[in-house]
Amino acid sequence: MLQIKCPCCGPRDHDEFRYAGDASVPRPAQNDPDFERWYRYVFVRDNPAGIHREYWQHVMGCRQWLIVERNTVNHKILSVNFSRGALA
Repeated sequence: MLQIKCPCCGPRDHDEFRYAGDASVPRPAQNDPDFERWYRYVFVRDNPAGIHREYWQHVMGCRQWLIVERNTVNHKILSVNFSRGALA
């Protein structure tokens, strides 16, 4: 089981969090009408082996959006920081 060290709440099991996708993919503008751009953002993803930046929300705790840097090979979490972008 993964354990994520929330900056507000401390170490918690990953069950308290909701995975929200790749943090390295730029989100289209909210009013962008380009269907293809939104389709690629939502559904088309690489499946990298190695270090990956991901959005997670602490839904069963402080509700903060976080960026978790995780190695997808061994699931080791390297860092957890507050997300500065608006996802909600």
